[in-house]
Formats: sequence, structure tokens, C-alpha cells
Amino acid sequence: MKTYLYFLFFLTLFFSCEEKAKTITNSENYDGYLIAENKKLENATEEYKFWSAKQEKTPHPVSYFSQLANAQNQLFDATGNIENLKKSEDYLLELNTKNNFEKCGELRALARNYISQHRFKESLELLKKAETIGDELESTQKMMFDVHMELGNFDTAKSYLEKVVDLNSFDYLIRTAKWNDHIGNLDAAIKYMEMAMIKAESSNLKNLKIWSYTNIADFYGHDGQINKSYKYYLKALELDPNNAYAKKGIAWIIYSHERNPEEALRILTAITKEYSAPDYLLLKAEISEFLKDQNSKNNYIAAYKKAIKNTQYGEMYNAYNAKLFAEDTTLIDSAITISKKEIENRATPQSYDLLAWAYYNKGDYKKALDIANNHIINKTFEPEVLYHVAEIYKANNMNDELQPLKKELLGATYELGPVTEIKINQL
Repeated sequence: MKTYLYFLFFLTLFFSCEEKAKTITNSENYDGYLIAENKKLENATEEYKFWSAKQEKTPHPVSYFSQLANAQNQLFDATGNIENLKKSEDYLLELNTKNNFEKCGELRALARNYISQHRFKESLELLKKAETIGDELESTQKMMFDVHMELGNFDTAKSYLEKVVDLNSFDYLIRTAKWNDHIGNLDAAIKYMEMAMIKAESSNLKNLKIWSYTNIADFYGHDGQINKSYKYYLKALELDPNNAYAKKGIAWIIYSHERNPEEALRILTAITKEYSAPDYLLLKAEISEFLKDQNSKNNYIAAYKKAIKNTQYGEMYNAYNAKLFAEDTTLIDSAITISKKEIENRATPQSYDLLAWAYYNKGDYKKALDIANNHIINKTFEPEVLYHVAEIYKANNMNDELQPLKKELLGATYELGPVTEIKINQL
């Protein structure tokens, strides 16, 4: 009897320690940020008012359009409101038109705006003009890398990266990190991002430090270094208490790693009081599904569908829409149409995955497999895409190919989340 009691004691101790080890967050670390006064919004609003007043007094209407565009970008960053991004575009278009699309800095600014709107082909055309003009060519070449990566022109992107090699350059280091992440070398991606972070800290430029902290937090999360991921999201919030992305990152840790969906929803609800990006609604829907709260899930999806009816979003949410519609029997054909449009816009493995996933959900397993074989397999290492491939393998009775992929996916459950983990275990 005594031996059995000792066994129970150690068993209880073991699971208690495991639970404590799993919980790395503490609401005392971030609660203050959830109710922080939105200084970012206040500052951006004041910035816009200041330049608007200047612009009204000048006889040259476009004199302050660059500053007004930047202020609208800051408002977009603070609120997620697509109207601000579109107003920024309007200012930049007028500015470029006034200068006959001949000033490289203005061309790059508009190209950057188009990247934010997922208008990558239009962005590329502007950058080609800037490249031909040649002013500050290296800045244009760096953006060329960014756009070609988004378009799936990976060889061309690499060639641009090789034009700007400089291990002392923050811009080069972050792009090299992105390239290594793309080719599946996460260790190298982390190494270069850490180097970039050191550069940002030594420069003491607030925006660079925030960007570095949130991106290194993402990489640490992908690598299973959840404690570090949490630490750097908090460091970003120390500098920017209203950073929605960092708060979302903490919510994901609490949901996916700690399996505390109620707390994750509490954080997301606090974020979305002032930040209105539609994809946050889909994350709330996923967490509601994990909680088996079908009514809340349906409500969040309905709210998302209502939000994306705003035509100003253009094709920014194509990928989200394609995945959402693919799993709705009444909308699968719409998912196929959207996926084909996304491939036309950017022929990446991720875009082809949208189409393969839509055909899989429609029951056309052979077509889904053909797309995966030709455009996805060995071309991307994103866990969500690989999960879709695994389901396609299973549907095509390809058990030999499925089993090693399933094993790999079980090592990526933090990235994929609890709902998908359940599905992986059922493969």
C-alpha cells in the first residue's frame, strides 16, 4: 500500500511540474498593455492634423503629401483601418503624378503601400521604374527582393539579395533571415535575425527595435523556444504598448502552448476594441471551435464575412477567404475561383496550396495531388501547407508518403494550433 501511495505522489508531482513548465506567461506582465491609452493613435492623429494644417496654408497642394501619406500609414498601423491605407495611397498617387513618376523615393513609397495591399505586380512595375532611374539604387534593389519573394520569383529574389550583401546592414540581415526561413533553414534565419536585432538596438531606433523584437519572437516560436518568444513580444510592448501584433503573439502562446483559450480570447477581445483587422475574427473563431462553442464560432465567421465586404480591402484577404470557403460545401467553387485569382497574382507554393486544398475539400483528390506534386512539395516548408499535403496523401491512400510527413507535423503543433493538432493525430 505504501509503495502505491509513493507512486501516486510521484505521478502527481510529475504532472504538476509538467503543467508548471508549460505555463510561461503571467497576466501581470501584459495586463497593463491591454488597457493602455492608445498613444500611437493619438500621436498619429496629431501628426495628420499638423500636416493637414500646413497643407491648407500652402499655395502648392502637394507640398506636404508625403508627410500626410506617412501620417495615414501611422493611423493604419494604429487601427488596422483600411481607409487609412487607401488615403495614404491617394496622397502618394497624387505626389507621383505631380512629379511624372520620376522620383525614386516617391515611387518606392507607393510601391510599399501596394505591398501592404497585396498589389505586388503593381508594386513591381513602380520599382522597375525606380530601378531604371537609378537613384538610391540599393534601396530599390532591396525592395525588389521583397516583391519577387511575394510573387514567388525566388531565383530573381535571390539575385537581388546577392546585389546588396552587407553583414553590417540591418536591411540585408533581415532579408537574409527571410531567405533562410524560406528555404527551411530556421537556425540560420534566427542567427541573421539576432544579428539584425543587435544592429537595431545599437542604432537605438525605436521602430527598428520593435520590428526586430516581434520578428525574432516569431522565429523563436517556430523553433519551439517559447520562453524567448514571449520575452521578445513583451520587449516590443515595452516600447509600443499598443502593438497589436505583439499582443496577438502572446495570445497565440497562451492558446497554442498553454492551452488556455479563454485567456487568449480575453486578450484578442481587448485588442479588437481599437484594432480592426478582419483576420483577428478568424483567430477568435478557431479558438471558439477548440472550446466547442459553435455559436460563437459562427458569429465570428459571420462578422469576418461582413468585414471583408468592404471593397477597399481588394484582394488582401484572398488567402484567408480561400481557406475559409474551401471548408464550406456551399462555397467551395468560390474558393477555387479565389485560389486561381491568387495564383494569377502571385504564383507561390502557398497560392497553389489554396487551390489544392479547395479541390481536396471538393472531393477531387487526384487533382489536388497533381497540384501538390507539381507546385507544392519540396517548394515550401510551411507547416499549414504540409498539413494540407498530408490530408491529400491520406485521401489518395499514399500511406508511405503520409507517415513521415505526419511525424514532422507532430513537431510543428505549436505553429499549427490545437485544432489542427487534433486533425493531425487522426491522419
